[in-house]
Amino acid sequence: MNLQLFNYWIYWFKSTNEHGVHSPFVFDLVTQVIYNNKDYYSYKSIEAIRERLLNSGVHLKPLKYGRLLFRLVNYFQPETILITGESAGIETAYMAAANSKTEITVVEPAKDVKVFINESLKSLQLKNVLFCEKLNIPDKRVDFVYLDGGFGKIALLEQFNMFLKAANDSSVFIISDIYCSSEIKEVWAEIKNHERVRVTVDLFYMGIVFFRKEQVKEHFVIRF
Repeated sequence: MNLQLFNYWIYWFKSTNEHGVHSPFVFDLVTQVIYNNKDYYSYKSIEAIRERLLNSGVHLKPLKYGRLLFRLVNYFQPETILITGESAGIETAYMAAANSKTEITVVEPAKDVKVFINESLKSLQLKNVLFCEKLNIPDKRVDFVYLDGGFGKIALLEQFNMFLKAANDSSVFIISDIYCSSEIKEVWAEIKNHERVRVTVDLFYMGIVFFRKEQVKEHFVIRF
């Protein structure tokens, strides 16, 4: 059994649905966002682009995770989003489409990712994404962050700690690929134990982090 399959088996064994959640905040998140099966108007146009990527041989996360990013942005309505990661192309399209008034900054994008995002945004008629080669975090408000675990342990920790400096109690951090390697799995455990982190939601391919001081420190593994 390979490591990814083993991790998924453990995740599935530990996971629960909304009936195992006693936090009102997380219960609403699960029922209104994570398990929301509404077919939003933007899905069709984004997924036409996604289908072309798959046909060209690009490996992507399951469809439901992109849709979830759309719903998370739609639910929390962040004013600003910061995105890092080589796989941030289609994810950026989902998040940008969720709220055209949200200012999205893609940090240090790879050249091909930048080209893809620009082409996708033009196709979707979206104009709310900027690119940044180097971010001066004190000058940037952080409402919603997407971090790519595929960058590796050191980069992920550096990015998390940098963006954390500008985070507030209502900020939402998304960590992708939290089980892609034993090192990233260790980083996810370290993030969960951080003194500022109050609530985490483990969805296997994605971890969601909240800093709400009013919440009891809890970690949820939700079947998704």
